[in-house]
Amino acid sequence: MFTEYKNLPSNSRVWIYQSDREFTHQEIEFISTKAIEFINTWTRHGDNLEGSFTVKYNQFLVLAVDESFTNVSGCSIDSSVRFIQEIEKELQLDLMDKMNVTFKDGGSVNVLKLSDFQHFAKEKKITSETIVFNNMVHTKEDFENNWEIPADQSWHKRFLE
Repeated sequence: MFTEYKNLPSNSRVWIYQSDREFTHQEIEFISTKAIEFINTWTRHGDNLEGSFTVKYNQFLVLAVDESFTNVSGCSIDSSVRFIQEIEKELQLDLMDKMNVTFKDGGSVNVLKLSDFQHFAKEKKITSETIVFNNMVHTKEDFENNWEIPADQSWHKRFLE
């Protein structure tokens, strides 16, 4: 059952999918329509899940579920992965490559392969103050407070000298 993202409690579970490129305006409209359709049919063993989504920086798709309503299960997570794979196929983009790393350079969001990120860090093009996106956060509250953080406060710090 779809609800507005802002209405979800702070302990809602989130999954962050980063694109290998920025979404176009038309793609955001497509993603939004498909996400609402998916969430309205998203279930856990026949019980509706109360969920939502948001798109950030035209490059991140965030799915969220209020687990105080109904907990997600392996099957419901699998169905969300299939939904993401359908979006990837339809829009010819990659949302699940965990070897991509995103960071801010001024006002723009950049995506690099992990090996390139390591190289940039070694060359000091990425520093401890560089804002990185910690896609490993698990709750809405963490997403809103600990998703965009300096590299030295995230798992990325291991690549800094």
